[in-house]
Parts: sequence; structure tokens; C-alpha cells
Amino acid sequence: MEFTLPAEVRDLAEAARKFVRKHLEPVADRMDRDDRFPLELFRRFGEDGFLGVTVPEEFGGLGLDYFAQAAILEEVARVSPAFALSVGAHSNLCLDNLMRNGSDEQRRRFGPALARGEKIGALALTEPGAGSDAMSLRTRAERHGPHYRLHGSKQFITNGPIADVLIVYAKTDPAKGAHGISAFLVERGTPGLTVARQLDKMGMRGSPTGELAFENVEVPVEQRLGEENDGARIVMSGLNIERAVLAAIPLGIMATCLDRSVAYARERQQFGRPIGQFELIQEKLAEMYTALEASRGLVYRSLAAVKNDSRRLGPSAAALTFASEASTRVALEAIQLHGGYGYMRDLPLERLARDAKLLEIGAGTSEIRRLIVARELLRADFHSGG
Repeated sequence: MEFTLPAEVRDLAEAARKFVRKHLEPVADRMDRDDRFPLELFRRFGEDGFLGVTVPEEFGGLGLDYFAQAAILEEVARVSPAFALSVGAHSNLCLDNLMRNGSDEQRRRFGPALARGEKIGALALTEPGAGSDAMSLRTRAERHGPHYRLHGSKQFITNGPIADVLIVYAKTDPAKGAHGISAFLVERGTPGLTVARQLDKMGMRGSPTGELAFENVEVPVEQRLGEENDGARIVMSGLNIERAVLAAIPLGIMATCLDRSVAYARERQQFGRPIGQFELIQEKLAEMYTALEASRGLVYRSLAAVKNDSRRLGPSAAALTFASEASTRVALEAIQLHGGYGYMRDLPLERLARDAKLLEIGAGTSEIRRLIVARELLRADFHSGG
């Protein structure tokens, strides 16, 4: 199946590429080395319209689809996967989630500031004892008249240390298990909400990740997202869309690795000729290109699938699994092709390799995603006709 992005999406991607090259590329290495999030750059990114891509125009966005959101993330990830991760957590996991599941009042109250980048969003699902088994979370939300009181903790929360608005999942009826979860909009500064610590990661440095603690955090009923005990549906549809959109990040990683490797193979001389003339180098380049294009096909197909039916979990799980693992391989091959230069921090390749690895772990590990794909294959109504 051939996918051609609409002209407006291509134009938006080109605008994002120019922004990234001018403003993000000069600070990307420093972000990684200092593990520092460029807040002012993020706000400027929002001012230029890149954060509210899927937000309806009436709430301050562009009113486009997930292809547009993914196209932006790919361009950002070509330079800084870490910045792309924070943008994705903000614009997709939080803001798009709010637009899909929030009331008009909630969307009016929180949407415009998030779309402009004036406020930073995050999603708080994962807990110390509930990672791959997301529905077994222990954070509680107890109803007390016009408020809920939240107790518990969250772990590995992207943007958690800097978020102004959090979508938090908690058990409102523990006896119902996965069917007793609700989602809440929790604002920074709410008494009882604290950043327990900011985590020091192998890669995706500059994208803040933290542990959050909730001690008697009082949240008004009107800040519940959706109906009470409807959280499982919100979680699963959100994870499905998240996987499809964030799978664009490994595309950006592979694109940069391939571009740099092709250029190096043309220029680097060994034994009196460019190394691109050696068949083993040609094999590496061909494998890198094939991995990128195969991943792109899966990612675009998964974006089309969630656009048509967000309940289909298999395409997005397959796309992120394949693309994330391919990006790790391609980044390591790019380092190998560059030899000693590739191992140095003077080039971004070692940073891209470290960043790529997280994509095999977040949004459900590769192992969990394979289970999701297999379960969909084994359904009685499955057929392979596309």
C-alpha cells in the first residue's frame, strides 16, 4: 500500500524541519550532556503551532490528524529524540487525550494553554508495581463529596518533573479491578502532589523523567476525565494511538543515521578508495535503508488504522515494535560504519543509539506488544487481507 502525505502535512513537516535545524540542533548535544530540558525552546515550538496539531481550531490547535503529529515528531527526532519524546508526551499522551475524552469545559480550560506551550502536559500511568501490567495500579482515588482524594505514586513519568497538567489514573473501585479505574486532571501545585525525584537515564537525556507522589491530593469532581470507572477504556485507546504516533521517533533516528552513513561512505577513504565501494559497507547501507522504509510502511499503516478504528491494537503494536528495534540496530550499525569516529561524542550517533533503546521499553515493552499482536491474530475474525 502506497502512502502519500497530504500537501498540508508535508508543508508542516518542512516548517518543523526548518525550526529544528535553526533552533534545536545547536542545543541538542548540550541537552544530552547536561540532562537539561530547553523550556524556552519548547514554548517557542508551541507558539509556532507544533504542539496543538490534533487540537480543534476552536481550542487553539491546527485541527489536523495523527499523520501530521507523527510527521512533526519524525523531524524533531532526526535531531533530538529526547525533545521529540517530551513533545509526544505533551501533545499526544496528554493534550490529544484531553481532546478525545474531556468535556467542553475541560478542553476550554486546559486546551489552549497546552496547545500554545504555555503549560506542559504529562500522563501518569506507570507505577513501581504496575509497568507492563498497567491495569494493576495501586494509586487510589476516594470520593468525598465534590472532590476525590488521591493517594499513591507514579514512576517513569515523562515530563513528570516539569508538568503543569497531569492526566493521572487511579483506582476508584478496586473491587472491579481494571474496570474500576478513573482518570483525573491534576494541576501542578496542588497540595500533596510532589516530585519524589528526577531520574537519571541512559538515554533520552534532556527529556525529564520522574517519580511522583500523591498524598491526600484533592481533585474536584469536574476534573475527572470521562466517567467514573471508565479509565481502562481511556488507557487502552490512548496507548494504541500513542504507539502509532511515537513510532515516528525511530523513523527520525534511522533517517539521520542513514544520511550520515551514506555521506561518510562517500567521503571516507581507506586502501585508496571510498569505503562505500566495499561490498560489506554497501550491505550495511542497504540494510539500514530497508529497515527505515519497512518501518515507515508499518508506521503509516498503523496511523491509518488508529484513525479509522482506535480499538484495533495490533497495527500500532507491530509498528512500534518493529521500528524501535530497527532503530537500535541501525544506530549501532551507523556507529560501526563510522569506526572510532562513531564511538566519539563529537558525532550524535552514540546519543541516538542510547535514545533508541528506550523505544523498545516505553509504551509497553517489545515483549508486551508482541503479545498484543498475537492475541489479535488469534481472534476468530482475523484475516490477513489488510
